[in-house]
Amino acid sequence: MIAFLRKVLLGCISLLFAVVISCNSDGAEPTGEGVQNWTPLETTNLPDKRHEAAFVECGGRFYLLGGRKVKPVDIFDPATGTWTKGSRPPMEIHHFQPVVWDNKILIAGAMTGAYPREVSLDRILIYEPAADQWTWGAEIPESRRRGGAGSVIHGGYLYLVSGIQNGHWDGWVPWLDRFDLENQTWEKLPDAPRSRDHFQAAVIDGEIYAAGGRRSSASTKQVFDLTIQEVDVYEIETQKWRTLPESSNLPIPRAGCFSFVLGSDLLVAGGESMLQRTAHNEVHALNTETGKWSLMSRFDRGRHGTGIASWENRLYTVAGSGGRGGSPELDTTETLSLDGD
Repeated sequence: MIAFLRKVLLGCISLLFAVVISCNSDGAEPTGEGVQNWTPLETTNLPDKRHEAAFVECGGRFYLLGGRKVKPVDIFDPATGTWTKGSRPPMEIHHFQPVVWDNKILIAGAMTGAYPREVSLDRILIYEPAADQWTWGAEIPESRRRGGAGSVIHGGYLYLVSGIQNGHWDGWVPWLDRFDLENQTWEKLPDAPRSRDHFQAAVIDGEIYAAGGRRSSASTKQVFDLTIQEVDVYEIETQKWRTLPESSNLPIPRAGCFSFVLGSDLLVAGGESMLQRTAHNEVHALNTETGKWSLMSRFDRGRHGTGIASWENRLYTVAGSGGRGGSPELDTTETLSLDGD
């Protein structure tokens, strides 16, 4: 009976929390003018169902990589709407944010293995689309390895932001590391104001944005609970962090969300949280000049653990999980026209 009452109480708290955090100062969820809905896309062939994966554009093609189990790369040609298969990675890889450099896709800050004590990869993994080939890159210093981290490229450097050391168990870190892509050397930079994992970073006007995510804590049975509202920003030139004002907090805190840059706007899309069993379908946009969020669009199907790619003024997303946790895994592709049609 005590356990039952505890579940009811937690449910009520979660519902109340959802109402509070989804409101801005005038009591309504931030909305954009003409909020659009994403459209399911009929494609030739389907990709593998997967989540905790990555989706990125490189050379006019989209690449769906990684996820639970060892799955081949799925390659999408947006000009023909066709999915084809690429090679399999050398091992299981998941919980990472891919970056593109020199026509190659780099994977750092990834995990491998089974929940809840996944292991962080010890090296950068590289996929070369032109050759459909996987290779291992530089070693990540043993004392700085983690998964579920944000990863961005700027000025010939790869920046690795925050993450978690022990799978979903514990070991959240606020670390910021910089990898010189030419000299193949690592450098420690100032820690972020807070730790977070299960998020994606973004670079806008020489600043790194860390929004969304959580502190995954299977050790305390709080895997989905400890979401992060605050947005932290690192100015690359001055090497200083700041936290945006409370009024710029993410409207619906969630993890497993994915980020995309659209002009000077930071998009935070999808995700999972204790607020609902289904994955989130909201795509929020932060105007980095005003610090205000708006509801930019909604997915046809909520999802987490994937990404967004763009081509000819359209956005695309695919796969991910449609519910909190690992199921159901999706193989659907959706698109959004930035022209409003």
